Order: sequence, then structure tokens, then C-alpha cells
Amino acid sequence: MAFRRMRKVEEAEYRAFIERNSYVRIGKNRIRLNTIPPETFSPPEFRPEEWTLWSFPERGEWATHHSAYRGNWSPYIPRNLIEKYTKHGDTVLDQMMGSGTTLVECRLTGRNGIGVDINRETVMLAMNKLDFSLPDDLQKTEGRVELFIGDARNLDMIEDSSIDLIATHPPYCGIIKYSSSGKKGDLSQLKLPEFMEAMKGVASEAFRVLRENRYCAVLIGDTRNRRHYVPISVGVLSVFLEEGFVLKEEIIKVQHRTRSSRERWKMRSYDFFKIGHEHLFIFRKPACGEDGEFKLSRKWW
Repeated sequence: MAFRRMRKVEEAEYRAFIERNSYVRIGKNRIRLNTIPPETFSPPEFRPEEWTLWSFPERGEWATHHSAYRGNWSPYIPRNLIEKYTKHGDTVLDQMMGSGTTLVECRLTGRNGIGVDINRETVMLAMNKLDFSLPDDLQKTEGRVELFIGDARNLDMIEDSSIDLIATHPPYCGIIKYSSSGKKGDLSQLKLPEFMEAMKGVASEAFRVLRENRYCAVLIGDTRNRRHYVPISVGVLSVFLEEGFVLKEEIIKVQHRTRSSRERWKMRSYDFFKIGHEHLFIFRKPACGEDGEFKLSRKWW
């Protein structure tokens, strides 16, 4: 199957878009484009995470970060990943970037960033979040950020082994829909079997573009069907291990004030426990000659 090829979105296209539009429509939600310059450029009293349980009751709203885009991850997540696994000048990829949280963090931390999304209006929203000037001290180390419309299963404009870190947050197979029904290439519209098949293509391209011995971080959640648990994360874990990645870490990320949970499960008591966590898998691309090593961190079952 042929997937959509990448197309770079240039500054002129973005400027023409915001001249005609004051908001974007993402799925059923209308999000106003920002015109107010940020007042802060770093998280207050940031302390890198040390353990495999992450909890951010205050999701983080420095720079242009905000929660208007449903399902976007807290900027504390890419901030921790970038600080842990990269250095200044490295290149970070988010091939399902949504509103661009990862790319904003790239600019703020002096990393180069590549963002890809299937939805043009989402790319415009991400460019709008990146449309600010850095203070003088951060301009000295500012990274280069490029945004593309494209499919995460066909990163044709990214060279083999050219990425230092992948940090991405896929849609949860239909839980939140990010485009109108029938949008070709939108993984948020797929049912579970088709979603898992699509994630094979995502994993394959991630493995191709990542440098050896570098990391790919994927945040994924689970759901319920007929009041029983559906472990989407287990399927995603298996897909990436089958592609050849090695599991470096699994981090449990606590969820706070999730809109979908509030809307669907309004009562206090059910015959199950409400889901309050997500899985952050951190995979490593093995170096050449590592085939027989780390067997227990590969797919051994």
C-alpha cells in the first residue's frame, strides 16, 4: 500500500493561512490560533525525573504550551526525554506531532526538530505554537525546526539513520478522532486491528530513520470495551519489539483530569477500576553486531 509522501510546510504557506483564519478545527474541536507572545520559556523549578513513575498534576503551560488540543502530552514528557537522551544540536523527530509540543521543547532546549502530521490544520496549529521569538540567551543555542504534512508510515524525506531521538504520542485507535471521517492516513480513525497493522509501518520507519544505539519513546494508553480492559499498549510494545527494537525502559505516566474519562465514566462506582495511567515505552535501536545480546529485553515470548 502506498502512503502519502511528506511535504514540507514553508513559512509563506503558514502566513497565508493565519491571514485567512483565526482558528483551526481539529476533529470536533475548534482551537483559536495564538497571537499573544509567551511570558515564560522554561518550566518552573524543573527537576529531571529519576524514577519510572511520572506524574504531572500541573501539565505545564510555559512558552506556548496549552491543553486546548485534546490528547496532547504534557511538555514535561518531551522535556525529560530530550534532556536525558540528547545533547545540543541533536535532531529530534515527532512523526505524529499533533499540536507540536515536542517541537516547542526542541526550540527551547537547543535541539533540531522534525515534526510530521497527516492533518494540514494540525500542522498549522503547530506552526502557530512555534511562532514566537526567543529571549537573547536562548537564541544563541536555538535549534532548527521543520514541519511536514505526511504519514508516519512513509518518512520519505528523512534519511536513514539520521535521527538522534524519536519522541511521539500516537492516537489511541479511535478514542479521540483528530480529523473528519474518511481522512486517508489518519490513525485516529482506525479500529484496533487496523490500528495495530498501521503501527507496524510506523515502527518500521522509526527503526529506519533512527541512528544506532539511540532511543525511540512512544506514549500509549489503553481503553475498555464492554467494561473489560483492552491493552492497546501490549500490542504496540509487541510491534516495536518485532521490528527489532530493544526495550530500554517502561515508564508509567499517571493521568490527571482527562476529559474523555470524565465524560464517559461520570458515576463514582462501577464494577471495574477507572484507567488512570499510560505507558511510556523507551526503545533502543541496537548497534550493529548486537543480535545475540539483551535477549530478555527483546520479544522473548
